[in-house]
Amino acid sequence: MTGLERLGLGLMHRLDPETAHGLALHALRLGLAPAPGPITSPRLRVDLAGMALPNPVGLAAGFDKNAEALGPLSRAGFGFVEVGAVTPRPQPGNPRPRLFRLAKDRGVINRFGFNNDGMEAAAARLARRPQGAVIGLNLGANKDSA
Repeated sequence: MTGLERLGLGLMHRLDPETAHGLALHALRLGLAPAPGPITSPRLRVDLAGMALPNPVGLAAGFDKNAEALGPLSRAGFGFVEVGAVTPRPQPGNPRPRLFRLAKDRGVINRFGFNNDGMEAAAARLARRPQGAVIGLNLGANKDSA
């Protein structure tokens, strides 16, 4: 990790986790985050349900729940990107705080509660996805319909 990356990570860790998450997505959308490019090697290639993945490592649902940064994320080296959870109607999710850092474990606890812009907004963004990008979609129920 470079000194600049350590500085950026240190600054992000001074923010509450949800704000840091939002800033990271915003930086991706603006093209401010470096993208290493595709990670490809014939040894890593995987065929899954008729889809050719450049590698078996994907970005799980929850990071880009509204399909807002599909272009940058698809260029970041992941074999696939999963969007969501997306619900039929937009919903705000649980009240804050709802994202908690586990510093010792280098992890997080996510209690967002499926906050998202809804399926219509996600469908419009998915229609503009980068050609060739392998995108998964995680679906969820609205809080009032479960």
